[in-house]
Amino acid sequence: MTADRAPEPLDDRRRRRVLWALPTGLYVVGSRAGDRRNLMTANLVVQVATHPKLLAVAVDRDAVTAELVTAGGCFSVSLLAREDRAVVRRFVKPVAEGEVETDGEGRATAMAGEAVTEEVTGAPVLGRSAAWLDCTVRHRLDLGSHLLFVGEVVGVGGPDGDVPPVLRMEDTRMSYGG
Repeated sequence: MTADRAPEPLDDRRRRRVLWALPTGLYVVGSRAGDRRNLMTANLVVQVATHPKLLAVAVDRDAVTAELVTAGGCFSVSLLAREDRAVVRRFVKPVAEGEVETDGEGRATAMAGEAVTEEVTGAPVLGRSAAWLDCTVRHRLDLGSHLLFVGEVVGVGGPDGDVPPVLRMEDTRMSYGG
């Protein structure tokens, strides 16, 4: 492009295909505010700082999870093994109140038929996760359609050795972008 020529209009189909090609993981994000809890499938999760250890998650601004993370000030991220790809489909819609099982002390033990635990912050963590991170919110950024929550890692769990290969978007027929 030269200075005297206008830029070509964007090819929307090509833009979507390129955005879909970006490598991305699939995770289950837990949220909690008071007695309300949710688990949600998410694909934008990334470490954004090393000192302190900060993790960012992007959540649709209209999602139940955005409401709960804003009110509760915490979130968890469950990483799944690649063979557990069917699990993420259980959490593409909010978990209904009747789908949350609790113990005698009010801690969640299962959501949507999947075992969960509550760790440092109380945000639910998927029991079958290959590894997990528990975070307290430090920053919130309005991105338009989504809110970006940046949390400090206050809890972690997983194997003593290497984390097994984790689920990625390309392991499913799901897509996101553009």
